[in-house]
Amino acid sequence: MAHLLDPQWEGASTEGPASPMPHIAGNRLILDVYLDGCERFLQVTENPTSDLAEVEFLRLSSNDAMITSAVADLPRFSHLRSLVLKGGHFRDDYGRCQNGLLTTLPPDIGQLSLLRHLDLSFNSFSELPPCISALSLLTTLHLGYNQLRTLPDDIGDLKFLTDLSLMSNQLVALPAGIGQLKNLEKMDLSENRLACLPGEVGTLQQCIHLDLSGNNLANLPETLCNMISLQELYLHSNVLVAVPAGLACLPHLSRLDLQNNRLRTVPIEIIQCSCAFLQGNPIGEPESSPPSEDERQRLEIKELYVKPEEKSFCVTPDGCRIFLPHGFHLCFPPGAVSYPTRIHYQILLPDLQHVRLGHHDVLLSSTLELQPHGLQFHQDVEISIPFAFLKPMPKREVVIRTFSDCSGSWMDLSTTTKEKSMHETLASCKTTHFSWFLVVSRLVEDRRKVPKEGELLFSSVDQNIRVEFPPGATAETRTVRMQVLPISKQVLDKITGDSESSTSPLLCLSQSSAANFLSPVKIQLPLPPGVTGNTLDRSHLFLLHGDPRAQTWTDITNQVVLQITHIYAHFQVDHFSWYWLWYTTKSYVGELAKNVYKRLRMYQVNFVALQRKRDPEQVLLQCVPKHKVDSTVKRLQDRYKGPEPSDLVELVEGEQFFCNIRARPKARPDCVDGRICFVFYSRMKNMKEVYVTSSADRIEKDVKGQVSFYRESIPEGLPEEVTKHRKGSRSDWMATLPIKLPKMKYPNGENDRQRSNHSLPPLNIGNPEMGYLTETNLLSIARQIGSDWMNIGIKLGLPYHELERFRFNNSKDLHQLILDMIFLWARNNSAQPDCVQNLVQAMRDSKRNDIADEIEDVIKLGKEKYTQSIRRVGLDQGNSSEDSAIAMSQS
Repeated sequence: MAHLLDPQWEGASTEGPASPMPHIAGNRLILDVYLDGCERFLQVTENPTSDLAEVEFLRLSSNDAMITSAVADLPRFSHLRSLVLKGGHFRDDYGRCQNGLLTTLPPDIGQLSLLRHLDLSFNSFSELPPCISALSLLTTLHLGYNQLRTLPDDIGDLKFLTDLSLMSNQLVALPAGIGQLKNLEKMDLSENRLACLPGEVGTLQQCIHLDLSGNNLANLPETLCNMISLQELYLHSNVLVAVPAGLACLPHLSRLDLQNNRLRTVPIEIIQCSCAFLQGNPIGEPESSPPSEDERQRLEIKELYVKPEEKSFCVTPDGCRIFLPHGFHLCFPPGAVSYPTRIHYQILLPDLQHVRLGHHDVLLSSTLELQPHGLQFHQDVEISIPFAFLKPMPKREVVIRTFSDCSGSWMDLSTTTKEKSMHETLASCKTTHFSWFLVVSRLVEDRRKVPKEGELLFSSVDQNIRVEFPPGATAETRTVRMQVLPISKQVLDKITGDSESSTSPLLCLSQSSAANFLSPVKIQLPLPPGVTGNTLDRSHLFLLHGDPRAQTWTDITNQVVLQITHIYAHFQVDHFSWYWLWYTTKSYVGELAKNVYKRLRMYQVNFVALQRKRDPEQVLLQCVPKHKVDSTVKRLQDRYKGPEPSDLVELVEGEQFFCNIRARPKARPDCVDGRICFVFYSRMKNMKEVYVTSSADRIEKDVKGQVSFYRESIPEGLPEEVTKHRKGSRSDWMATLPIKLPKMKYPNGENDRQRSNHSLPPLNIGNPEMGYLTETNLLSIARQIGSDWMNIGIKLGLPYHELERFRFNNSKDLHQLILDMIFLWARNNSAQPDCVQNLVQAMRDSKRNDIADEIEDVIKLGKEKYTQSIRRVGLDQGNSSEDSAIAMSQS
């Protein structure tokens, strides 16, 4: 089923007779928000009273079947200044934008002499229409997501062009005429097939932003260093083997992105450039051999798109690329398996059960589970996982974490990242086994193998930190890992309120062996800011040792020999842990460090409890980091209403908390003793929708309730007023927000008992392997639908005239109307194997995720019961097992 990309389409009507002819609003004619926008456009052009000369801004959808006819009438709009003929308004089952139908433009388009802005993105152009070069006043030209293979040399005739977007095309080269665009300020050529750049590109001296990422560039012309206005240069995800040193000398450059290339040597000027990003390059590694025949075959293997309702796929010895829903990719090279193998997958929401985070780790993605676990492949399989956009930080890195069945522990894989667009980033790794995979951001880890001959390890985060291993420190080679957490004095002052305290960076050292070193290892830490060896008071200097989990800090100043130079402190240890140098006048430094460390891991958040405007019983609960609160509430305010967000509360990444609702929610699998369980992740949505019911009588009056958020257990035996105002650093209570369920409006004096006494025919939809929905489940679903019934009915594929019949027959009884609709659909579709999945998708498309989640929970429980019954009784998957599964689902 196609999905609507633009949120403005939600208001577009597909029902009833054609909408009346639109009127020109001032100088604008915006028609891409209508499904029949081009038909409306033709009505305008046929209307002799329309003043077409007044229109300066025009938008049409090129996904519309009548776009070709509409484009033929465009030359009549002689004063047009901005023209948008974009596709991409629909998405396919895999979430990909569907391109528009335009492949060319009529020559008369060149007569739009006043046109300044032209957007032809998401279409099917294989070459640039000649008429575009005649638009001499054009300043903005967007042609992204087409199939352009070449550009004409006369593109240089667009002398006033300032913004040129050609991303995601098939360009293999650029014409020399590109250098004639003297006024160009922004050019996006990402995701093409460019193998080289013309030297004329260096004449674009007004260009500020240049994106060449995702191409096949191996070298760059030296003239690129002449683009003196350049501020952002993106060259990541190419095949660069060399870069000009002069790029580091560009006077205004603020970002030079060279990640994920093939750079083995880099000019020292680039390495020392603070705005250069070089992660994902084999710097310092020996030259690799030419690609083998198998590697060349990898580029030609077939592609397989897995539909959302499919939960498995088959891999053959020929290899394939697998595209899973929600942007997950897998690449199986030829020979990865010896025989056809079926792989099962599921995409899991973040949960403590399958997420393992260390201190200062940040979760960035959902979890991808691939089964069977531990399955070994003959060659590495590449896995790509989309993750929440995270601004690159030089002191953090993104890795894919997986569970190793061999060692029984979690491990981080060698990972590369690729920015596909402003809002989409992929993390990729290679693995020979299957398990759980997720993306995390962690402190940069420096890793080095230490032989018995000794070694010297520097921190890539802070060059002042080093660890010296003398000869004989270890009898056999062991792997040593180093992480550094810099702490600014401003942050420390804010936490402690003590301007006289300062600290060194926090150093974490670990190793592959549990044994102590045979000889002392020497560690160098920089002295805290503002302190030098000539001025410090030794009585105020403390060296703290943290346990492996950094829960406690012990003063070891008197247990080691601290050697102080002008800017460094040196000491020796025989085992590894966390080390922290403090300069403070406080005497309780261990407890002070513990509190500071705890605060460094905290996020300030607000809690939100909003009720759906059309159905107040649907309550949205969310925990939002403070910097996202305003944008989150603004995005939801059209559909939800509620109190202001709560006061600020501090939570740790991965911390579990609970929500209690005075008006009890329906039973849910994520409820623990009547409380809804959450796990806070700073980069996730932390959102749940619940359907609230009340035992109070809502026939006579509104019912007031509240939503309370707690750490751990709910305090018992407290009066309501005390509970509302209970605060403090040691309190389990975090926030309370009010909700109100309005008075029920039953027609003809019906009460709730009468309304719920409907006769329900026996009915089961689904199958034993995928789980069943019974008539009881369907009744529960119907009770929650409310005023969304029409939209859900359309998404279920019910004819409009049938929905109107339901409305006519039950004009005074909404509940019976919904029951009739749901049970009619269920009876007509019960034999379809994917009917339950279609019901879930209809709920999600109608933005009723609360109902969709409940259905999936029921199905999951039914599948578990079916599996247990098979194992317990030993039944075959025949009629008897099917009857047993139905009976268990009904229970």
